[in-house]
Amino acid sequence: MSKNRNRRNTWAALVALGVGGLIVAIVGLTLYANTTAAPLHPEPQSAPSVTRPDPSPQWSEAVDRARQIMRASLAEQNLPGLSVAVGVGGDLVWAEGFGWADIKGRVPVTPDTRFRIGTASTVLTSAAVGVLLETGRLQLDEEIQTYVPQFPKKPSPVTLRQLMGHVCGVGTDGGNEEPLFGQRCERPVEALKHFADDPLLFEPGTQYRHSKYGWILVSAAVEAAADQPFLTFMREQIFRPLGMAATGAESAREENPDDVGGPGEDAPPLRLIREVILEPLGIVARRTRPPTEPAPFYTQGLGPDPVFRHGLHVRHPRNLSCYAGSMAFFSTPSDLVRFDLAINGGRLLQPATVQLLQTSGHDGELRGHRVMSMLTLRESGIVVAVTSNISNADTSALAREVAEAFSEHGARIQ
Repeated sequence: MSKNRNRRNTWAALVALGVGGLIVAIVGLTLYANTTAAPLHPEPQSAPSVTRPDPSPQWSEAVDRARQIMRASLAEQNLPGLSVAVGVGGDLVWAEGFGWADIKGRVPVTPDTRFRIGTASTVLTSAAVGVLLETGRLQLDEEIQTYVPQFPKKPSPVTLRQLMGHVCGVGTDGGNEEPLFGQRCERPVEALKHFADDPLLFEPGTQYRHSKYGWILVSAAVEAAADQPFLTFMREQIFRPLGMAATGAESAREENPDDVGGPGEDAPPLRLIREVILEPLGIVARRTRPPTEPAPFYTQGLGPDPVFRHGLHVRHPRNLSCYAGSMAFFSTPSDLVRFDLAINGGRLLQPATVQLLQTSGHDGELRGHRVMSMLTLRESGIVVAVTSNISNADTSALAREVAEAFSEHGARIQ
């Protein structure tokens, strides 16, 4: 009896040791791959780039300098891809993509490559609010229940102005918004059931705290005041009139391509086998990404979808449709520049409305990671938008450097 027990214990220990060794080997391989990752663009001057249309000859010197800035950042920050667009005096004068939109497929970034813009979506949504303000269908100081009665009244009134200014006390970014990433919403009001009954974090108007939930309520108010679906209003009243053909929002009906391999799909060891063995040998086909889909979003370090030779993995944002005008939009730098030029040029809103709603710069974040930056130099009329497909890109610094290159050149040629 004692011998049998000892034998079972021995086999159990060996099995446990074998499983543990396999886990250690997998983790060790991943760690080794990440820590010894080769540069994505060891020769930045050789990194792929696509420009469309050709830059304005008047700004060729500034474009050359800005190109060097973008290429240097690819190498210094080890970024998969970057995209930039610059507008001056009401015209788009330069747009160019650098590096890879999709590392596996070696798909280059082009000016037409779409990127998720995260919380910068609120800038586009604010323009919709402006259109409705000017037609008298929205009032900033009305309680939100005037437009969204599905949102319960709180001990203190919450207004549209407070929601847009992040001083409403509704929701926060401390992790309690996570449940929405697993949901799908065809209308903004459908997301309310996940947070509407929560108590306010503070009395409205007394503190500032960024709230994605607040801008979901703003989106619901836009839909109610416009008396048509939120995304339809955005397309017909904002995107189409301003020529923003590449801008749209995540669908509530279609699968998010970046959630393939996410929760509910293959377990990490099986994904490891698929990516390291099956896909390279052609046993399993790699998914071809249509050009109309946003570029994959990468992040550094360990993750469920490794790209070993680069130490990166695709971050799965799942479906963002419930966030509506809070952060569900995707776009291109060219479209974002067109938007800003039109707003500043008075083609959509009156100057007083623009002044009420707009700031001179905005960064977009996706689940806490910066994904784009847009900067406007009002005195010189220069607008710069920079997007990337990785979480650690300093797009804000890049936008400033590119803006400075064009500003200095503009001062010399005047």
